[in-house]
Amino acid sequence: MGTLRTGALTRRRVGTRAADLEYAVLDVETTGLDPKEGARLVEVAVVRVRGDGRVIEEFSTLVDPRAPMGGQEFHGIGEGDVIGAPRVARLVPRIARLFSGAVVVGHNLDFEERFLAAELVPSGLPAGQAGLCTLRALRSQLDLTHYSLPRASHLLSGDWPTGQHTALGDARACARLLVEMIANAPGELHYVGPSPRFLQGKVPEEEPVRFKSRTTPSAEEWSPLRDWSARWRSHELDPLLCGGAFRGSERARAEATARRDARARERLARAAVATGGIAATLAGGLLLRMAGARRAVRRSGALGAGRRRHRARRGGPRASDWPALTHETGLPGR
Repeated sequence: MGTLRTGALTRRRVGTRAADLEYAVLDVETTGLDPKEGARLVEVAVVRVRGDGRVIEEFSTLVDPRAPMGGQEFHGIGEGDVIGAPRVARLVPRIARLFSGAVVVGHNLDFEERFLAAELVPSGLPAGQAGLCTLRALRSQLDLTHYSLPRASHLLSGDWPTGQHTALGDARACARLLVEMIANAPGELHYVGPSPRFLQGKVPEEEPVRFKSRTTPSAEEWSPLRDWSARWRSHELDPLLCGGAFRGSERARAEATARRDARARERLARAAVATGGIAATLAGGLLLRMAGARRAVRRSGALGAGRRRHRARRGGPRASDWPALTHETGLPGR
């Protein structure tokens, strides 16, 4: 089982209404880009939020990486900042509680997943939770010139997110992007993919830990969700084709695939309508034949009853009754 089992957002009427789910929006700051090359976590944040925009809980802390500090030009965290910060293993119970029953979300979730797999899962965080990448979702649903978290936020709402390159600031921006996407979609968005897992009892109980946040957590409600001025795609792209750099050739390939798939669905729909029409015609003809047969039986029964009453009044059959009797009873005629 993978660290995360990734789902997607769609405007098709399948899956679960995205507004009804809860999401654990994750962001991390690290000493480098690849844990296989020695990069380690130095900050972790999770924003637990409902799809309708209600913030449930926020959490963030610096992390002691026990490794040389790198990436300061991006996150601005120095060696002295992590003194007294907890090590990764102390975060596992809190992270598991925030993940439990939620879809884990990240903007370019592949990056966060690498560090979950390298550090948090070996420290006891259960693997296999449901996941959703807002970067892939944006590329799948909207036609934008840029999809990075700050630039997409500005293109869509006119505002730049605050607290960039802090884990909690970026987690908040990603959470806001997600719920505004759900609110602004031209059709109801649904989540399709693995269901969230409940992790209670799968990790140790939380113990008192001195977390060290450089951004003040807050569970206050956000200001009203903003209206987007954006071009939503007429044909959704396959999220699996929306990863990586998503350069011109990659975008063109994903768009061509979406158009081809849309044409195939239209052909199937037309075939289903035609097949349904033929089936309805055949079924209608069968019903008419059955109804006609029932009417014939009723007429035959009524005719026979009338003849029997007539014979009873006259004292028996007449010679002129023989042809009818022969037909009805199978007796040989004269």
